[in-house]
Amino acid sequence: MKTAASERFAGVARALASLIYPAHCENCGIAVEHPQYLCGKCAASAARIEAPFCEVCSEPFHGAIRGRFACANCAGRGFHFTCAVSRYRSEGVVREFIHRFKYRREFELRHPLAAWAAEALEDERILAERIDALVPVPLFAARERHREFNQAAVLARLVGKGAGIAVSDCLVRTRNTNRQVGHDRQSRMENLRNAFRMRQNAVVSGRHFVLVDDVLTTGSTLDECARVLVEAGAASVRAITVAR
Repeated sequence: MKTAASERFAGVARALASLIYPAHCENCGIAVEHPQYLCGKCAASAARIEAPFCEVCSEPFHGAIRGRFACANCAGRGFHFTCAVSRYRSEGVVREFIHRFKYRREFELRHPLAAWAAEALEDERILAERIDALVPVPLFAARERHREFNQAAVLARLVGKGAGIAVSDCLVRTRNTNRQVGHDRQSRMENLRNAFRMRQNAVVSGRHFVLVDDVLTTGSTLDECARVLVEAGAASVRAITVAR
């Protein structure tokens, strides 16, 4: 059974090996030019979200729909965020990289994941308003200590650095909620109720924020974070994630 120490050692070993051996595709292993993380074939296999898709949550629809629409998950539902934008589906190489980054501490994968998330900034829904700061979805302190990092914060800082956008850690997670995997929408909402608060002395009023997380499923986590920001006076809240 792997321990946290052994996983950290493995990560260091991989980093040292990268200084000695040629760069390789993190998916199939063939040689690539530094600083690429995927070969052309594996990069092309990442499932992109193409129109038509839900204007609110980016859920793609496989049908002949023209113009804007809201999916069954979003229709008639009052989110506190304007939109949540993802360019990729959580499947194949995208899903694999997210899991390896979060649960196996393969920290080098933060770079391709942040690049995928950053593509969402080019969407017209995100460009509709200025962005004063990116806000990573926080982890509960005990869970972050166990994992040793907050994946959303790592991605937000890389995206912010590349785009020249400030990152604000203005949200705090107040309790360790159950994992959302396997819960339906109603259970997710109940699980997250009052799970976040504003950090003391955070400047929010009148500002435009973009939440950052790794994956969007039903939107419940992002909505609860957005609710706290809006009730604190935020002018608008949108969201980007690596995958949908």
